Amino acid sequence: MNKNRPVNLDLSTIQLPAAALASFLHRVSGVVLFAVVALLLYMLDVSLKSEQGFADVAAVFNSLPAKLVLWASLAALIYHLLAGVRHLLMDMGIGESLEGGRRSAVTVLVLSVILILLAGVWLW
Repeated sequence: MNKNRPVNLDLSTIQLPAAALASFLHRVSGVVLFAVVALLLYMLDVSLKSEQGFADVAAVFNSLPAKLVLWASLAALIYHLLAGVRHLLMDMGIGESLEGGRRSAVTVLVLSVILILLAGVWLW
Protein backbone atom coordinates (compact mmCIF):
# COMPACT_ATOMS: atom_id res chain seq x y z
CA MET A 1 0.00 0.00 0.00
CA ASN A 2 1.34 3.42 -0.95
CA LYS A 3 1.55 5.50 2.22
CA ASN A 4 2.72 8.61 0.36
CA ARG A 5 -0.56 9.28 -1.40
CA PRO A 6 -2.07 12.74 -0.88
CA VAL A 7 -4.83 13.06 1.70
CA ASN A 8 -7.36 15.87 1.54
CA LEU A 9 -8.93 16.47 4.94
CA ASP A 10 -10.32 19.93 4.13
CA LEU A 11 -13.96 19.15 3.28
CA SER A 12 -14.62 22.72 2.11
CA THR A 13 -12.36 22.17 -0.91
CA ILE A 14 -14.17 19.07 -2.17
CA GLN A 15 -16.48 19.84 -5.11
CA LEU A 16 -19.32 17.34 -5.35
CA PRO A 17 -20.80 16.70 -8.79
CA ALA A 18 -24.42 17.79 -9.21
CA ALA A 19 -25.67 14.19 -9.19
CA ALA A 20 -23.91 13.48 -5.88
CA LEU A 21 -25.32 16.66 -4.34
CA ALA A 22 -28.82 15.76 -5.55
CA SER A 23 -28.50 12.25 -4.10
CA PHE A 24 -27.23 13.54 -0.75
CA LEU A 25 -30.01 16.13 -0.50
CA HIS A 26 -32.60 13.47 -1.41
CA ARG A 27 -31.49 11.42 1.59
CA VAL A 28 -31.45 14.45 3.89
CA SER A 29 -34.93 15.49 2.79
CA GLY A 30 -36.19 11.97 3.52
CA VAL A 31 -34.82 12.13 7.06
CA VAL A 32 -36.37 15.58 7.59
CA LEU A 33 -39.74 14.32 6.34
CA PHE A 34 -39.55 11.32 8.66
CA ALA A 35 -38.98 13.62 11.64
CA VAL A 36 -41.61 16.18 10.65
CA VAL A 37 -44.36 13.61 10.10
CA ALA A 38 -44.37 12.73 13.80
CA LEU A 39 -44.71 16.39 14.78
CA LEU A 40 -47.48 17.06 12.27
CA LEU A 41 -49.41 13.94 13.30
CA TYR A 42 -49.21 15.03 16.94
CA MET A 43 -50.53 18.49 16.00
CA LEU A 44 -53.33 16.88 13.99
CA ASP A 45 -54.25 14.73 16.97
CA VAL A 46 -54.37 17.76 19.27
CA SER A 47 -56.42 19.78 16.80
CA LEU A 48 -59.03 17.03 16.41
CA LYS A 49 -59.60 16.46 20.14
CA SER A 50 -61.47 19.68 20.90
CA GLU A 51 -62.21 23.17 19.72
CA GLN A 52 -59.66 24.52 22.19
CA GLY A 53 -57.02 22.14 20.81
CA PHE A 54 -57.77 23.35 17.30
CA ALA A 55 -57.47 26.97 18.44
CA ASP A 56 -54.17 26.19 20.15
CA VAL A 57 -52.71 24.58 17.03
CA ALA A 58 -53.99 27.43 14.86
CA ALA A 59 -52.30 29.92 17.21
CA VAL A 60 -49.03 27.98 17.00
CA PHE A 61 -49.12 28.09 13.19
CA ASN A 62 -49.38 31.88 13.32
CA SER A 63 -45.97 32.18 14.99
CA LEU A 64 -42.76 32.75 13.02
CA PRO A 65 -40.90 29.64 14.29
CA ALA A 66 -43.83 27.41 13.35
CA LYS A 67 -44.01 28.96 9.89
CA LEU A 68 -40.29 28.34 9.44
CA VAL A 69 -40.71 24.69 10.46
CA LEU A 70 -43.66 24.37 8.10
CA TRP A 71 -41.66 25.99 5.29
CA ALA A 72 -38.72 23.65 5.95
CA SER A 73 -41.03 20.64 5.86
CA LEU A 74 -42.60 21.88 2.61
CA ALA A 75 -39.11 22.39 1.20
CA ALA A 76 -38.15 18.83 2.13
CA LEU A 77 -41.37 17.50 0.62
CA ILE A 78 -40.91 19.45 -2.62
CA TYR A 79 -37.30 18.39 -3.04
CA HIS A 80 -37.94 14.77 -2.09
CA LEU A 81 -40.82 14.58 -4.57
CA LEU A 82 -38.82 16.02 -7.47
CA ALA A 83 -35.77 13.87 -6.73
CA GLY A 84 -38.02 10.81 -6.43
CA VAL A 85 -39.51 11.51 -9.85
CA ARG A 86 -35.95 11.85 -11.19
CA HIS A 87 -35.08 8.42 -9.78
CA LEU A 88 -38.25 6.89 -11.24
CA LEU A 89 -37.38 8.28 -14.67
CA MET A 90 -33.88 6.88 -14.37
CA ASP A 91 -35.37 3.49 -13.41
CA MET A 92 -37.30 3.60 -16.69
CA GLY A 93 -34.06 4.21 -18.59
CA ILE A 94 -34.44 7.96 -19.10
CA GLY A 95 -31.33 9.98 -18.30
CA GLU A 96 -29.09 7.10 -17.30
CA SER A 97 -26.01 8.42 -19.06
CA LEU A 98 -23.44 10.53 -17.24
CA GLU A 99 -24.56 13.70 -19.01
CA GLY A 100 -28.25 12.83 -18.57
CA GLY A 101 -27.73 12.27 -14.86
CA ARG A 102 -25.96 15.60 -14.51
CA ARG A 103 -28.66 17.45 -16.41
CA SER A 104 -31.50 15.86 -14.46
CA ALA A 105 -29.74 16.62 -11.17
CA VAL A 106 -29.29 20.27 -12.11
CA THR A 107 -32.92 20.43 -13.27
CA VAL A 108 -34.13 19.00 -9.95
CA LEU A 109 -31.99 21.46 -7.99
CA VAL A 110 -33.17 24.49 -9.98
CA LEU A 111 -36.84 23.50 -9.98
CA SER A 112 -36.66 22.81 -6.26
CA VAL A 113 -35.27 26.25 -5.49
CA ILE A 114 -38.00 27.90 -7.57
CA LEU A 115 -40.82 25.86 -6.01
CA ILE A 116 -39.46 26.27 -2.47
CA LEU A 117 -39.33 30.03 -2.91
CA LEU A 118 -42.89 29.98 -4.26
CA ALA A 119 -43.99 27.94 -1.26
CA GLY A 120 -42.42 30.55 1.02
CA VAL A 121 -44.29 33.33 -0.78
CA TRP A 122 -47.53 31.35 -0.50
CA LEU A 123 -46.95 30.63 3.20
CA TRP A 124 -46.34 34.27 4.10
